[in-house]
Amino acid sequence: MKIICIGRNYAKHAEELNNPIPQEPVVFLKPDTAILLKKHPFFIPEHSNDVHYEIEVVVKINRLGKHIEPRFAHKYYNEIALGIDFTARDVQEDCKKNGLPWEKAKAFDGSAAVSNFFSLESLKKNINNIDFYLDINGKKVQEGNTKQMLFSVDELISHVSKYFTLKTGDLIFTGTPAGVGPVQREDLLELYLEGKRIFYFNVK
Repeated sequence: MKIICIGRNYAKHAEELNNPIPQEPVVFLKPDTAILLKKHPFFIPEHSNDVHYEIEVVVKINRLGKHIEPRFAHKYYNEIALGIDFTARDVQEDCKKNGLPWEKAKAFDGSAAVSNFFSLESLKKNINNIDFYLDINGKKVQEGNTKQMLFSVDELISHVSKYFTLKTGDLIFTGTPAGVGPVQREDLLELYLEGKRIFYFNVK
């Protein structure tokens, strides 16, 4: 199982980090060891003093595919979840400054929290119009809608499948809206999909 992540897929998020608006999807990977185990807290890693939350819609691939055309991409998923792409921002900035890959900042153990999955049919929503938001300690800190994406889910699947064969169970983190920020020990993170809380956990 691969965890495929998309960076800078919401214009305002790119702007808040002073990054250019990408001309094509920014892609990076996390290993399966990045998945935060269910009912476990997120532990801030020892190698960072500035870990940020990034809420994202997560798409689960349901069949094998390669070189998928955008018009056929909708056949490769039918479930979505919400996730948090945790980022060691200080480590990432150091890596970028030195022209190094981001893995130490993005792919460490527990850096990919994922809720249960929900079928699009049960949500009765189009993939391109999904509301979601994140509360920390009862305060809304991030909110977005998939219609704000620079590259739609179908475009992402098509693009990624040019480079990586997609397999059943692969996850695509589709990017985060503006509002990212640091987490602190004892924070409570609550993720909302279409106004309903579907996932929560603590930071330790």
